[in-house]
Amino acid sequence: MIGYVTVGTNNLQRAGAFYDALLKELGAERAMVSEKYIGWANAPDAPMFMAITPYDGKPATVGNGMMISLLAKSKEQVDRVYKKALALGGKDEGAAGPRGDNFYGGYFRDLDGNKLCVFIMS
Repeated sequence: MIGYVTVGTNNLQRAGAFYDALLKELGAERAMVSEKYIGWANAPDAPMFMAITPYDGKPATVGNGMMISLLAKSKEQVDRVYKKALALGGKDEGAAGPRGDNFYGGYFRDLDGNKLCVFIMS
């Protein structure tokens, strides 16, 4: 069910160097890179660990930049889960849609403010 986990950073280059070395010990290497994040995995279908600059532009702190991501089976399922979260009182953090070449996801906060993403990679 878990697809990837993120930790916030205020210095992506520094975090990238740290996690490159650390996660290499676990057999992981960079699997996704952008100006806002770096993701590592140890297999194409394995959960990913990511360092990311917070979406809201505020400094990363414990919790800001943390997010649990839930793996969906289809884009339609992403849309359904995202809309359901909002219908249940969740807060929009990024509408469901494509991001990058093969990522489709929707972002929301639960009733306690925890950030989640539902996504699929194709």
